[in-house]
Amino acid sequence: MPAKRYLQPVALTHPERIQTLVENRRVFNLDHCELNIYESYQQAYRIPLTFPDFVITSMLRGKKIMHIFGDPAFEYLPGETVIVPAGQTMVIDFPEAEFQNPTQCIAITVDGHYVRNTIQYLDEYYQEDLGEKTAWALRFNQYHFDNEAEITQIINKLVRICSSGDVAKNIYADLNLKELLIRLIQSQHLFKVRAEADHYDNQSRLHFVLHYIHQHLTEKIAVDTLSRKAYLSRNKFFKWFKDQFGITPLDYVNRERIFLAKQLLCVNRGSITDISFQCGFSDVNYFVRLFRKSEGITPGAYRAAMLEGVR
Repeated sequence: MPAKRYLQPVALTHPERIQTLVENRRVFNLDHCELNIYESYQQAYRIPLTFPDFVITSMLRGKKIMHIFGDPAFEYLPGETVIVPAGQTMVIDFPEAEFQNPTQCIAITVDGHYVRNTIQYLDEYYQEDLGEKTAWALRFNQYHFDNEAEITQIINKLVRICSSGDVAKNIYADLNLKELLIRLIQSQHLFKVRAEADHYDNQSRLHFVLHYIHQHLTEKIAVDTLSRKAYLSRNKFFKWFKDQFGITPLDYVNRERIFLAKQLLCVNRGSITDISFQCGFSDVNYFVRLFRKSEGITPGAYRAAMLEGVR
């Protein structure tokens, strides 16, 4: 039950301007991207949707059932984002849509040349000369995200910019669009390295550091220790880690500890204090603050909700 980072509400289409009850569309064109706002006002099933460019979609209201890449269908809910390559058809169900409770999502299509230029930017400016080269790319083995706070903020800005009448909106959109793409690529990069770290801990410096963090997650982990493991100075390690993954080493450690805490809260009847210590936190109040910031509720409320859900 992760905390949802909801996008700011977007006004629904005026009833007199609705052209179709399924996937009614409003569009805002810019130089390198296009903002689409889709709304569905009645139940519908197996509706295909294909974009000629790479697309970033985020849910605002209601629920969809998504069928993509031949994978099992999944619920698509507010606070989530899906990315899809150019030409890939999404098949969508709207099991709960109705006129008084429509679904609504945004879809930001991005020019392929712009995406390639952004990846080239990462190659040129985010690659430290450490004897290892990161293969920056957009990957689609991970395409369904729970929005992170930074991603939500950027998408909110892009929606405001694209739908505004500002004469400089193309400039502002380009700046935010580049940051959004970089955040998504960094998030995927972290997902990939984290998944590989336990099996290929010596494949690269990144794999080794993440493997060390996972092996010592319940212990005290100092940035100085991690920098020594990476054979880098503290300052260079801190910058290198954030360039690679978009978050600081401490943020990553705390995120993994919160993930472990959520697992323990579901199966462990121990006190919140005991669980915080088992997850490597020396201060239970700090643990509770971090947990609330990450999940939107306290550890105790999370445990109660999970226990209620299994009854």
